[in-house]
Amino acid sequence: MFSETLDSETSTAREEHPISSQPINPPSRLLMGPGPINADPRVLRAMSAQLLGQYDPAMTAYMTETMGLYREVFRTANEQTLLVDGTSRAGIEAALVSMIEPGDRVLVPIFGRFGHLLREIAERCGAEVHVREVEWGQVFTPEQIEQAIRETKPKILAVVHGDTSTTMAQPLDELGAICREHDVIFYTDVTASLAGNTFETDAWGLDAVTAGLQKCLAGPSGSAPATFSPRAVELINSRKSIEAGIRSEGDEVLRAPIRSNYFDLAMIFDYWGAKRLNHHTEATSMLYGARECARLLVDEGIGNAVERHRIHGGAMLEGLKGLGLEIFGDLSHKMNNVTAVYIPDSVSGDAVRGELLDDFGIEIGTSFGPLHGKVWRIGTMGYNARKDTVLTTLAAFEQVLRRAGATVTAGGGVGAAYEFYANANADAAADPTDGGAAREAELADLERAGL
Repeated sequence: MFSETLDSETSTAREEHPISSQPINPPSRLLMGPGPINADPRVLRAMSAQLLGQYDPAMTAYMTETMGLYREVFRTANEQTLLVDGTSRAGIEAALVSMIEPGDRVLVPIFGRFGHLLREIAERCGAEVHVREVEWGQVFTPEQIEQAIRETKPKILAVVHGDTSTTMAQPLDELGAICREHDVIFYTDVTASLAGNTFETDAWGLDAVTAGLQKCLAGPSGSAPATFSPRAVELINSRKSIEAGIRSEGDEVLRAPIRSNYFDLAMIFDYWGAKRLNHHTEATSMLYGARECARLLVDEGIGNAVERHRIHGGAMLEGLKGLGLEIFGDLSHKMNNVTAVYIPDSVSGDAVRGELLDDFGIEIGTSFGPLHGKVWRIGTMGYNARKDTVLTTLAAFEQVLRRAGATVTAGGGVGAAYEFYANANADAAADPTDGGAAREAELADLERAGL
């Protein structure tokens, strides 16, 4: 009766005050899916700062600082390290549309949903796309990719580093040398993996890398950090054609320019560079957020952030095993920050996710394609890569599974996670790492790289 009265009063209130006139007040959620995750409160505070004019010296200084911070995050000396305004997909599209000319051959090794995305974007750019596929849950060997390069002779190799649809991370460390040997431009998307897994732009020979903020970088979706090697910059600038309204005398005009104006990296490079070309209005609040994401990571130390994801991701993995759930995929190539588990036959995957959200305010994910309805994906990343979020999620998950009729080990999830943490602490005590010394070593490496 009370519920009916409350519903009636709420309905009347909404009729008198339409929802469009109410302030944004989202429900409390703990986002433990494959992304997005809860943004770090410090990032949200940075995004609430007042706007500046696009060429205010303070604004251009923030842009320059952001470039420097992301050189550290990407582990690169690339001058052209910047933000593409838009979600992580905007970064992918900007890279591909700016490098691909119609008819170019592009090789895309596919091991999950986002490999298919790279193929589709490349095809829309007019590329002749060649694909190789492995079963979801597996990755490619360097030998398989080199063989595909020999067979297809591509201009560009486009491969996802970490694919959240399968939770797998494709090893990239040997591919750069292979691409150099065959004169192939090497591109990767690191949206799902950057800052939670080891990644080295320069040491691995990457030419173009794009990312997003909404996973291990602990920010909201809406900005795409990216970096480009001198080889990639030369290719992109060979296609430069400045739009008429901002063209200076002597600027070359090509008959077949980059096919997107907004994602034209040749102009975007000049926008972020000394010319300050008036290409578009920077998304100032997103710049503030992206800068803070990078600042927090650099302050923590990139290696320390990766280790944090390894520890808390490992605790989640062991906790899920402790509940008696079966883990999906090749664990030797699983990302630190997301785990997929098979949905028990006795339960409805969507019903369990719904109850977890409704009763505990915790979100976990399902998957796509051949894995849709077969696995749940649980993330431990960014601001949510913490002990309290891991233990809370495991405890709540156990109760919802039991209510759904699944056979789980009572206390097994939290217990296994606690045991993992205890062992990790013991290992750290036996072989302590000096965080300050590690950070100094990181900075020394970057100085040697000319940063």
